[in-house]
Amino acid sequence: MKIAVAGSTGRVGRHVVDVLRSGGHDVVAISRSTGIDVITGTGLAAALTGVEVIIDATSGPTPDQKTETEFFTTAARNLQQTGHRADVKRIVVTSIIGIDRFTAGYYAAKIVQEKVMLEGPIPVRILRAAQFHEFVAQLIEWGRKGEVSYVPKMRTQLVAARTVAQQLADMALDPKLGSTPIEIAGPRAENLVDVATLLAARRGDPKRIEGVTNKADPDWELYESGALLPGPSAILSGPTFNEWLESAPLHAKAG
Repeated sequence: MKIAVAGSTGRVGRHVVDVLRSGGHDVVAISRSTGIDVITGTGLAAALTGVEVIIDATSGPTPDQKTETEFFTTAARNLQQTGHRADVKRIVVTSIIGIDRFTAGYYAAKIVQEKVMLEGPIPVRILRAAQFHEFVAQLIEWGRKGEVSYVPKMRTQLVAARTVAQQLADMALDPKLGSTPIEIAGPRAENLVDVATLLAARRGDPKRIEGVTNKADPDWELYESGALLPGPSAILSGPTFNEWLESAPLHAKAG
């Protein structure tokens, strides 16, 4: 099967490309580095020629709601419209567990992405994932002030990007459609401050992790109360954060 992966060099996308190619599928890697831009549309029509399924694993450059909303809206419309002209059969979109409860920031932008995708002419399946193991290092960098990193207090059920990629590939190969998003998460709930502390201790930097509550964020209580945890019907799959850290320390350091 010929499958296009948008965001093919990202945290999940690169794993999706690897999983699909290992399975013998013809993969079109869509990213600016391959000369295909989902925002400007450069190279997109040619890239989607003969493609049966698009996996949208794109992610925006910042946590800013306005910037991300514009990014996801443009990308979703371009993939839908150009894909429709190329006779693409379906699109699989990676999203985030619990975002329909949020009103601000990156998560609010992802809700817009889902909505725009679902309004398009190509049928869509949505996979809502928990935060990735790889996301912890990024949050540490965002919160760094000297030798201390201030990490948001958050309850989540961290999942490996590779695990999410395998599920996206499985959904792309399955012609069955459904309007209800599928959830995928790791095997157990985690406290973000605890796992960030574990990661910092492993790589020796920063010296200290401190949990913070940002009460200027209208959704702060959702982060801390477990709104990002999966529902009872979610797919739960390992490895745990500890297991992932033991087996892939280089990935953990790189973020």
